Amino acid sequence: MSFTITVRQGPARLVTRLPTVAKPSLRISAPLRAFHQPASKPSTFFTSRATLASSTLRATPKNAFFQSRAYNQQSAPAADQGSLVRRLLTGGAIFGGTVVAINAIFNRETREDGGMPAYERSYLNSTFMHTGLGIGIIGLTARQMIQTGFVYRLMVTSPWAVAIGGLALSFGTMIGTRAVDPENYIPKYALWTAFNATQAAFVAPLLAFAPGALIARAGLYTVAMMGSISFVGATAKQEKYLYIGGPLLAGAALVAVSGFAPLILPATAVRTLAFTENIWLYGGLALFGGFTLYDVQKILHHGRMAERGIIKKDPVNESISLELDFLNIFIRMVQILMLQQNRRK
Repeated sequence: MSFTITVRQGPARLVTRLPTVAKPSLRISAPLRAFHQPASKPSTFFTSRATLASSTLRATPKNAFFQSRAYNQQSAPAADQGSLVRRLLTGGAIFGGTVVAINAIFNRETREDGGMPAYERSYLNSTFMHTGLGIGIIGLTARQMIQTGFVYRLMVTSPWAVAIGGLALSFGTMIGTRAVDPENYIPKYALWTAFNATQAAFVAPLLAFAPGALIARAGLYTVAMMGSISFVGATAKQEKYLYIGGPLLAGAALVAVSGFAPLILPATAVRTLAFTENIWLYGGLALFGGFTLYDVQKILHHGRMAERGIIKKDPVNESISLELDFLNIFIRMVQILMLQQNRRK
C-alpha cells in the first residue's frame, strides 16, 4: 500500500519550477487534470481499496494499459447478460414452439367437458409440486455427493458393482414407495426420499464434469420442453394419449438396447456406434417427451378415478413417473450440449 502526501507550494517556488513542469505537462494529460482539481480532496474513508487503486492507476503516466484492462473487465458483465438473455429466449422459443407444434399436430380435439375440473387441477398441481420437490432433493443430494467426494469414490470402485447395486436400490425404493399406502406418511416419504437419493447417485457423475452454465441451460431447456408437453396433455381430450403406452414401452426397449451398444460392439464399428448414439440421444429425447404426455394424461385419469372413489389419491406415486421423465430428458440435454460444445472447439 502506498501513501501519497501532497504539499502545496507557494507562488514563488512554483514560478521557479515552471520550466521543468511545462515539458511533462505537454506530453501527459494527467497532471493537467490533477492541477485543476480542488485542493480539498474528498474523504476516502468509505472508499474501497479497488476504487483507490483504480484512481491511483489513472493518475500515473502509464495508465493506458490498465485503463484498457478495466474497460474489458467492465464489458464482461454486458456479454454475460447478453448470453443470459439469449438462453432465456432460446428456452422460451422451445416452450412456445413445442406448444404450437404439438397443439397443431396432435391436439386438434380439446376437452369436451368445458375445461379441467377443480379436482383434476388440484390433483395435477399436487403432483407437479411433489415432482419439483423431488427434483430439488435430487439436485441438492447430487451436489452434496460431489462436494464430499462420494462421487469420486464411487468411480474408483468397480463400475459394474456400482451400476448393478444402484439399479437394485433404485428399483427397490421405487417399488417400496409405490407399495406403501398414501396414508402412511412417514414410510411413504422416507422411501420416496431414498429413491431420490439413488437417482442423485446416477446423475452426480455427469454433473461433476459438466460446466455449471451448461447444466443451467440444460435445466432450462428441460423445463421448457416438459412444461409445454404437460400443457398439451392437460388441455387435450380426455384419455386421448393413453393408448401410446404400449408403443412407448417398445421404444424404451429400443433406446435401452442402443445405450448398451458401446459395451457390445467393437470400437472399429464407428458408423454403427454413431447411429446407436443418435438413437440414444435424440430418440430418447422424443421418447421421454412422449412419456411426459402419457403420464400427464394418466395423472388426470387417476384423478377422475380418485374422485369417484375407485382408487386413493397418491401424488407421490404420480410424481415418480414425471421425475424419471425429467431426469432422462435432462441427461440427454446435457450430453447434446456437451457434444455441441466439443464440436465448436
